[in-house]
Amino acid sequence: MNTQRAPRAKSWDYPWILIGLLWLVAFLNAADRSILIAVMPQIKLEFGLTNTELALLNSLFFWIYALCAFLSGRVGDSVRRTRIIIYGLVFWSMATGLTALSTGFAMLLAFRGLVAMGEATYYPTATALISDWHQPKSRGRALSLHQTGVFAGAGLGAVFAGFLADKFSWHLPFAVFAAVGVAHAFLLYRWLRDAPVTTAKAVNDEPLGVVWRIKPALLLCAVFFLANGAAAGVTVWAPTYVYDTLGLDLAGSALVGSATINIAGFLTVPLGGFVADWLAKRTPLGRFYTLAIGLMLAALLLLPLTSMTTAAGVGLVLVATSFGKGLFDGCIYAAMHDVVPQHARATAVGAMTMIGFFGAGLTPLFVAWASETIGMAGGMVSLAAFYVIAVVLILSMRRSIARAVEANSADAH
Repeated sequence: MNTQRAPRAKSWDYPWILIGLLWLVAFLNAADRSILIAVMPQIKLEFGLTNTELALLNSLFFWIYALCAFLSGRVGDSVRRTRIIIYGLVFWSMATGLTALSTGFAMLLAFRGLVAMGEATYYPTATALISDWHQPKSRGRALSLHQTGVFAGAGLGAVFAGFLADKFSWHLPFAVFAAVGVAHAFLLYRWLRDAPVTTAKAVNDEPLGVVWRIKPALLLCAVFFLANGAAAGVTVWAPTYVYDTLGLDLAGSALVGSATINIAGFLTVPLGGFVADWLAKRTPLGRFYTLAIGLMLAALLLLPLTSMTTAAGVGLVLVATSFGKGLFDGCIYAAMHDVVPQHARATAVGAMTMIGFFGAGLTPLFVAWASETIGMAGGMVSLAAFYVIAVVLILSMRRSIARAVEANSADAH
């Protein structure tokens, strides 16, 4: 049973202070995993790695992250959420710093795995903590504002890592971001608070069993597998594609191939949260319709990538497709919380993350394989089919989704 309790005095504005505190954690969570993507060309040259080995570094991360996110999500519904967040941040920051000491492929794999283990503790628990503090009327906006930290971290982190690698070496950005993470953990220890538990739970109401019984929750797991897989295949390889095809340096490649994706997401995710909250007031399917609209736009706007031959053209396509994906990211966690009760939310997000990151681990390998036959751009564009399949799944389960949202809302009151 979750034993978390709120402080005796609760500030009226603390729910939004919480977003500020966790925003930097989300930034670091994304930035630390993006360092490797930004410096892959240098690592490839230094260690003589193939595209498949580079893809494996990222796929291993996603697969370990997937398994550990599921486990940490279940723990996040049983113990104080704040402690999981703080200890996880310290662990993955130290693992990030140790990555700088790698002397070969095996050490890179090992430290990459440790980073994944630590980072997996964050999102299931953090999103549940945010929903604990925010009521449904502000939940979408709160979660989407928090989500902008992911895009800021992935975009700015990649560019800064590329800059440091160009000026010094690929080792330095790992050390710099590790130090920032450990420093922020001390701030969180002082200011991060658990929310009061408001949901009465039966002794045998096991969170995993609750999630398993809710069909729309399982649907969201499948949708996240498809959407996260498509996005990861593009995100992992876009900087290297720009570097190899257009001849930019590491910082320039990160700017065109990574920052564009994440700037678009940063700007669009809050819009997704606002649109989803607005639609949710008018129909129980509001957040799910927002998911479908975003994914269809992401699919259609990815298609022109194969015809682009300039940095501006590639960047424009990546911005456009990321606009649609940002709408999706702005409400995916709020959509899950619409159908899952409070005491099972971390477990639900952990399960969704596990399945989604298995997909994210497969697609970089697929693009590396496809690049040998249809080119890297062709491999990335083919992932648009994943987005379309996800849209079809959402629309096919409209009635089941509406019933689940209404039932969860009734239980909450």
